[in-house]
Amino acid sequence: MGQLLQLQINNDQIEAMIREELQSRLKQLEHRHTFWDMNELERQTCMSRSFILDRLFYHPDFPKFKIGQKWLMPARETEEFLLTWLREQAEG
Repeated sequence: MGQLLQLQINNDQIEAMIREELQSRLKQLEHRHTFWDMNELERQTCMSRSFILDRLFYHPDFPKFKIGQKWLMPARETEEFLLTWLREQAEG
């Protein structure tokens, strides 16, 4: 007992670490997709294709557009839909 713990903080090192983390997160935002295809939707939601088709895809409010043979979903709108849908499932 009676021992003191002495702590020294290097402000320059902490600021450098914060800057590095901010740059990393900004890069993640820059590389974020504007649109999702079905594979990306599966990856983003951790849901199987069959679950998505059974529960989400044909919902009248689900944002999707068919371009040629491919379905595309606007990422932000799809995220908003998914959060609303999840809340509704939890309530019901």
